[in-house]
Amino acid sequence: MAALGRLANKTAIITGAASGIGRAIAFAYHKEGAKVVCADLREKTKYTGSREEERTTHDSIRDMGGKAIFQEVDVCKPASVQKLVEAAVKEYGRLDVMVNNAGVSLEAHAGFKPVWELDEDIWQGTQDVNSTGVFLGVKYAVQQMLKQQAHASGDRGWIINTSSILGYVGAEHTAAYCASKGAVLNFTRAAALDCAPHRIHVNGVAPGYTESSMTGPIWRDEKAYREKLAMHPFGGRLGQPDDLAKACVFLASEDAQWVTGHTLPVEGGYLAK
Repeated sequence: MAALGRLANKTAIITGAASGIGRAIAFAYHKEGAKVVCADLREKTKYTGSREEERTTHDSIRDMGGKAIFQEVDVCKPASVQKLVEAAVKEYGRLDVMVNNAGVSLEAHAGFKPVWELDEDIWQGTQDVNSTGVFLGVKYAVQQMLKQQAHASGDRGWIINTSSILGYVGAEHTAAYCASKGAVLNFTRAAALDCAPHRIHVNGVAPGYTESSMTGPIWRDEKAYREKLAMHPFGGRLGQPDDLAKACVFLASEDAQWVTGHTLPVEGGYLAK
């Protein structure tokens, strides 16, 4: 770990850190000098057949000489999110970066259906995690950041919300997911305006089609996989969790000092068409 990385001495919470994009963000933040709180429903991923099952994210960071703890969180529940923020402050003294990354794609696992056949529980469960979870993460992180002394730059905190390219465009048989991620896009803009006078940055990232343990079942269909490959102007592959992690390092660093209210698509040119 670099002694003076781009996130040196910052404390960061990453939700959904047990696997996929969240795990990659946690590793990237550690490498840039951050102290990390890995938050998820469980310490190990529930998705089988991946190396993520072998070692937890926080233990892996400790193995590399970094500072990391695990905190169980249900992002749908206010008390659980409050407890998460309190755990970060208890362990490290403050909270500088909040990455609201936890998300679900219930339609992918329950079966893709047109909107008139969409189960109400799938709809509500998707909104609860993907949009309400982001709201609660921002709310309680900002409450803590407002109590703290600002950094030398004048900034009080950095918040990053995970949306999706499907927050920008629609896709058939994914109405719940598209709605939840579109909500995150505009919520990020509104929250940024509220927080700007206090020098708290609120930005987001929008992954394109990304290979991860959560999306693994989708890519088992070879035809679907090749169709998605063809949608990306860069071509050759789908997105990788590390692609998003690099963007999240930038948005949590001093390099983004004049950036707020924006969501950065990381999608190989998908939205340019």
